Amino acid sequence: MRPALLDPLFASLASLPGIGPKTGELFAKLLGQESIDDCRVVDLVFHLPHSLIDRRNQPGIAHAPQGTIVTVSGRVDRHQPPPRGKSNVPYRVFLHDDTGELALTFFRAKGDWLEKSLPVDEQVIVSGKVDWFNGRASMVHPDFMVKASEADTMPLVEPVYGLTAGLSPRTLRKAIEAAVARVPQLPEWIDAALAAREGFPAATEAISALHHPQDGHDLDLQAPARRRLAHDEFLAGQISLALVRQTLRRIAGRPVVATGKLSGPVLSALPFALTGSQSSAIAEIKADMATDQRMLRLLQGDVGSGKTAVALMAMLAAVEAGGQAVLMAPTEILARQHHATLSKMAAPAGIHIDVLTGRTKGRERDQILERIESGETNIVVGTHALFQDTVVYRDLALAVVDEQHRFGVHQRLRLTAKGISPHMLVMTATPIPRTLVLAAFGDMDVSKLTEKPAGRQPIQTVVMPQERTGEIVDRMRTAISEGKKAYWICPLVEETEESDLMSVEERHETLKSVFGDAVGLVHGRMSGPQKDEAMLAFKSGETRLLVATTVVEVGVDVPDATIMVIEHAERFGLAQLHQLRGRVGRGQGASSCILLYKGPLSENGRARLGILRETEDGFRIAEEDLKLRGEGELLGTRQSGTPGFLVASIEAHGDLLEIARKEAAYVLEKDPNLEGERGQAIRTLLYLFRRDEAIRFLRAG
Repeated sequence: MRPALLDPLFASLASLPGIGPKTGELFAKLLGQESIDDCRVVDLVFHLPHSLIDRRNQPGIAHAPQGTIVTVSGRVDRHQPPPRGKSNVPYRVFLHDDTGELALTFFRAKGDWLEKSLPVDEQVIVSGKVDWFNGRASMVHPDFMVKASEADTMPLVEPVYGLTAGLSPRTLRKAIEAAVARVPQLPEWIDAALAAREGFPAATEAISALHHPQDGHDLDLQAPARRRLAHDEFLAGQISLALVRQTLRRIAGRPVVATGKLSGPVLSALPFALTGSQSSAIAEIKADMATDQRMLRLLQGDVGSGKTAVALMAMLAAVEAGGQAVLMAPTEILARQHHATLSKMAAPAGIHIDVLTGRTKGRERDQILERIESGETNIVVGTHALFQDTVVYRDLALAVVDEQHRFGVHQRLRLTAKGISPHMLVMTATPIPRTLVLAAFGDMDVSKLTEKPAGRQPIQTVVMPQERTGEIVDRMRTAISEGKKAYWICPLVEETEESDLMSVEERHETLKSVFGDAVGLVHGRMSGPQKDEAMLAFKSGETRLLVATTVVEVGVDVPDATIMVIEHAERFGLAQLHQLRGRVGRGQGASSCILLYKGPLSENGRARLGILRETEDGFRIAEEDLKLRGEGELLGTRQSGTPGFLVASIEAHGDLLEIARKEAAYVLEKDPNLEGERGQAIRTLLYLFRRDEAIRFLRAG
């Protein structure tokens, strides 16, 4: 179904010159793919340069500024190889022009290759950074060298691309040039008036311009070529989200009317009163579910704002109307945590809640599947196992997805396909700015939980250098002797040669030597039962200090844990630090969070840690995180199905996202099946930006 026009761009990357089996592995690594078989020519088209080398500055040797890239045309005078056996001494080649002498310096270079490339008495052209020492000019490892007779082979302006170890810049540039040459004359999918107003070049010209910059301004995020393609990427995203939503809503939903028969007893038994925003969110959800349109709502709540209680009320409404509900969580730990919490909260209603994960096996699994199919199970909590083919629901009326950014759109849709037009509620504990909600969900209805339930304790946050770790351990000794519980978070599972970060296993060993069996360990590489056992030991008090990776970032609820230590805090994103901090302050005790950093901190790093010290407001933290780090930090990685952008930047191009949203709505209102001339062009756009899924929905609709 893909337009034939795009076939050259979707050919295997291995079809480009210079990409063999060995280099193919490097290209796959560069593009974040398993193998070269997964890479297409279009992937290189969108691998954009981050800077450029400008070789047009040719001032003459004597006038070359310190530390600046210049191009020198000169005659080679002599070679000075290092003394035999002195491999640490550089090889030098001296040349001169009319203004002075320049020493070209090479470390571990092959003499015969240099003699061939830079023959004595030959006129050559070299380009690189010039350094001055004691009045003598030197150029270490010129980035380009040619004989004067081959001057036309040296590009005067050259884009610089991100690389991976082992892949040479020249090999990459050659492949990218070949890829860009395959870009066809693309049809125009945007309105002529918009293109004129914004000063957008045509899409094909924009791609070429970004790969052939003439100065630094051409690579600026606000350059017309970059803005044009950013707009196109947003438009592809907004149209695909709108098509998915259109398809979901095309099949009429069924009204789910709550009676209060189950939620009444549950609310009466809760040990706390709902906050105003919890009550508002429940009312919005129930109103949505009572209509014949499928609900598609995002529930945003800061850490500890009470999303679970809201989700339970929504699920009870589905059960009251005679249906079933599911809650899908991204991890085994979180699914089992939700099951324990919901079972306890829902006990007064006398309903049956099951938990189903990849670890549920054999007879136990068969029995759960039977209960789900018969309708005996009212609510099922689990991981992606909930939408496997073997799971058959009697009557799925509501699907709740927790930590939405861990799941791709297609996973959410596979879950909703399990029922007859089930309503859908997606939840996140990472507050997301409006622009990111638009990017990830389109025009989804949003409910926000802005208050913390009564009894939540403020958390004192302090920032300390890594050198003071000993003090923290001493304080921890006192705290644990007083019966307190603490988390100690590390960024790595095991120590590696490439990194000097303290690994979770190494930190566990050092703390165990101080606190003995009071120290537990949990990380992502442990098996499900091992993780559960470690969490249970911590919750019961058998261990008092839990050393962990970010596996405890979401959902883990140990109310009497009051201390959170985060090692190498400078390596974590703000949103993630805020999530981790939210694991404490959940009970009655005063709580603290210690952010240990390894100096010196960058200005950005200092600002990020400072924000955490200033505020516990997740919505403000999310906005600051967006400014400081970008959308990837807030939405997770592209691999998890989220909109990691190839060209666009939410921070730089937020105005274009709003334009693309309105444009998508207009296009689909006029041509809902994208059958007209512009609609056909937009289909090309969707394929170009890998939004094939949306086309499939169009066909299904």
